[in-house]
Amino acid sequence: MASQKPRDEPEKRLGVPSRNPLPLSASQEAQVRDLYYARVRKQCTDEIKAFAACALGRTFSVSFACRAEHRAMNSCMKLHATQQEHDAAREEWFALRLERQRQREHKAKVAAAQEDFMREWWGLPEDVRLSRQRDLESRYGEERVGGMPAKDRPMQGGTGTTAR
Repeated sequence: MASQKPRDEPEKRLGVPSRNPLPLSASQEAQVRDLYYARVRKQCTDEIKAFAACALGRTFSVSFACRAEHRAMNSCMKLHATQQEHDAAREEWFALRLERQRQREHKAKVAAAQEDFMREWWGLPEDVRLSRQRDLESRYGEERVGGMPAKDRPMQGGTGTTAR
């Protein structure tokens, strides 16, 4: 079977810019970008601190007096600002999704408990509470990834049930 490729060659990847090619919303992409910039800044902390120390107490003369530190900082950030780092930040964002979901659920439970307390304290009718709850559910629904809410996506296990 000469037509088969040898096992030593790595598989060629598709022309996808990331290992997680799901389309994200603009706010989700901004969160990924924030993680990415934080990761790059973390790798260049020494250069950033050197530039900040040089620029301390200067205004107009920063561009002249701190030119070497500025170039060192920029070159470090350019060196570490790669597509692999962006992919790593994107994967970190996906890994933190469950934690964010748990935080949202906790906030919703606390808000519901406070709403129940206020309704009982002030003697509000039940329909006021339910209308507010519907408004909150429509505003803060499930996290959307790839255009579908998380509860509507099929599970990876192939059981045919939906994830929650």
